[in-house]
Parts: sequence; structure tokens; C-alpha cells
Amino acid sequence: MIPLLYDPWFYAVSVPAVILVGLSKGGFGGGVGFVGVPLMSLVMSPLQAAAILLPILILMDITSVWTWRGVYDRRTLADMLPGAMAGIGIGWLTAAVVTVEMVRFIVGAVAVIFVLRWLVQQLRHGPTHATRRNPVMALFWGTVAGFTSFVAHVGGPPFQIYALPLRLDPKIFTGTSAIFFALTNAIKLVPYFTLGQFDRTNLAASAILMPIAPLATVAGAWLVRRMRPEVFYPLTYATVGLLSLKLIYDGLVDLLG
Repeated sequence: MIPLLYDPWFYAVSVPAVILVGLSKGGFGGGVGFVGVPLMSLVMSPLQAAAILLPILILMDITSVWTWRGVYDRRTLADMLPGAMAGIGIGWLTAAVVTVEMVRFIVGAVAVIFVLRWLVQQLRHGPTHATRRNPVMALFWGTVAGFTSFVAHVGGPPFQIYALPLRLDPKIFTGTSAIFFALTNAIKLVPYFTLGQFDRTNLAASAILMPIAPLATVAGAWLVRRMRPEVFYPLTYATVGLLSLKLIYDGLVDLLG
């Protein structure tokens, strides 16, 4: 068996995965970043892929928060972050029971329903319709985002299920998302370390891939700054819908296989 760092397939899947995650962290692509773990899982276990990606995600978070500094919605963060901390705790407590495959399927199914709901709203109310804030739902979806982010770095869709319908300015939405996941990923370092996921091989793989991270993140931010809301939101929902179908497919294949 070829050692991971000498396996060309590792680079063939990991480099595109990091680029996609970086573009998403910068705000472009409607959450394409959650294909990072599934893509890297083609050549390694999902758990190892998640461990390798976490330090890279944190570097991207630093870049993204700096890029979008001062542009965020305080109310959304206040409503969702307590739930995210609770979700990470739940993920930590259930780490030995919940599988990545289960999370993929559940997140994919929920996100598809979310996109279908958005389509119905557009037909009823038009493309500029925004939903009202709901602290209870914000707490719930924040918890789901923290849990799924802990298990497989798939926190984007649950976060978007609550935050996208608020129809914040794309730049404010992206800045808010950057802070939310920067704090979430930083907190995840503690349970990931205690679970023994940061061995020498995984940290070396993270270090090799890290130079790509800030470049892809800045590129994503550059694209978002030039997009109008009427382009940003349909593109985001369409991307979430397509990737959600892939999550459902991958989850079913693994669960039934």
C-alpha cells in the first residue's frame, strides 16, 4: 500500500477539494465546500479526510474573516452561535455512534427540502421575498450546523437553511458565515485532538495543502464582491440543491452497500 503522502491519487482529489472549500469559504459557490470530505474520502477514510481538512479550514477562516472584516450581521450570529456550540458538544458525545454516511444522507435530504421550499416561495411571493427572524429556529439550525460540522465539516447547508431566507446582502451574508464557521471550527480543535485525529501523517498532509487555502479563499471573496443579489441567491440555491442530491446518493450507497 502506497503511503498517503506519496500517493498521486491523494493529490488528485485533495487539491481540487481544498480549492472548492476555499472558494466556498470566500463566499462563492453556495456551499460547494461541503464536497471536501466526500471528495477526499475517495482515497482515505472520511474521518481522516475531516482531520486533514480541519487545520486548513481554520487557515481559510482566518483569511475569510480578515477579507470580510466589519461586514456581518450581529443578530444572526447571536441567535445561531449558542446552538452551534451545543451541536459540537452533541457530536463529541456521539462520535462513536454516528457515522459520516448517516450525516451525509440526513443533511442532503434536509437541504433538498429547503431548496424545494425556496422554489415554492419564489413562485408565491417573488424573488425578493425574505422571511422573518425566528430565534427558536436559529437556535435549532445552529445546533444542527454545529453537529454536522463536527462530524463531517458539513455545517454549511443547515446554516444556510436559516440564514439564506433572511436575504441579507450577499457580502453581509458571507461575512456572517465566515465568523460563524471560524468560531465553530476553532472550538472543534479540542474534541478532534482528544479523539486522536491529529497524528503526524494527517498534520503533514494538512501542511502540504495549506498554501492553496488562502489563495482560493481570496478568489471566492473576489467573485462574491462582484455578484448582484439576483445572481448570487439563485446560484447559491441551485448549487446547494445539486450537491444535496449527491450527498443523498453517497449516503444511501454507503448505508445500503
